[in-house]
Amino acid sequence: MIPFDIGIKDIIDIVLVALMLYYVYRLMKESRSLNVFIGILFFILIWLFVSQVLEMRLLGSIMDKLVSVGVIGLIILFQEEIRRFLYQLGAHQRFQALSKFFTANHENDEEDKETIVPIVLSCMSMAKGRVGALIVIERSVSLGEIVETGDFIDARVNQRLIENIFFKNSPLHDGAMIISNRRIKAAGCILPVSHDLNIPKELGLRHRAAMGVSQSSDAIAVVVSEETGRISVAMNGEFRLRLSAEDLESLLASEMKRR
Repeated sequence: MIPFDIGIKDIIDIVLVALMLYYVYRLMKESRSLNVFIGILFFILIWLFVSQVLEMRLLGSIMDKLVSVGVIGLIILFQEEIRRFLYQLGAHQRFQALSKFFTANHENDEEDKETIVPIVLSCMSMAKGRVGALIVIERSVSLGEIVETGDFIDARVNQRLIENIFFKNSPLHDGAMIISNRRIKAAGCILPVSHDLNIPKELGLRHRAAMGVSQSSDAIAVVVSEETGRISVAMNGEFRLRLSAEDLESLLASEMKRR
């Protein structure tokens, strides 16, 4: 018998591979690509069996070529999922929050308040009138590509302007408004739509778009439902539903400090 020499390094190696496979499994499941993931695992098992166990050189070399080319194909096919994975890895770094703890000042708090209050007041007004709205607040991850899909505005955050943009007869009311550096940068913007199966069915396209941008960046997406008049926030791939004016103001105040 061949003795098995398994050390701590080997155990850590196995655990890391298992965690990586589990994370990829979750990612594929959320993006409706689970069957593709299972197919890839099945192909890898066949490839290892043919090349390592049966030692079929010709078939093994052909499958080696397919694997090398397939890696490039998978990168192209799952570029959005890979981008989300890399973002979520970077999101665990808290060095910026630590540095901002020492450099925080009251001027930023006042400027944030001047931005938050018009957003909250306009959302409450639109909620009462059942006017749908989608407001995205940029934080550390740039939304420049999304801004380019809409109409450039670059105006001060103002309650009346927000309500006029999302007025039902306005040509910009169907898209998203992007707020960056305490200014309304653009409106009528197109957001990536999330295909997450865990999103409740009663939530519409605006909510799926809000979830999509929250999964691909650290932005805060505020949604006013046209059907129910309820206010929701999508952030870090999660929803905060049925928010009151106080809840929305408190959430925006605490989260905008972390950008």
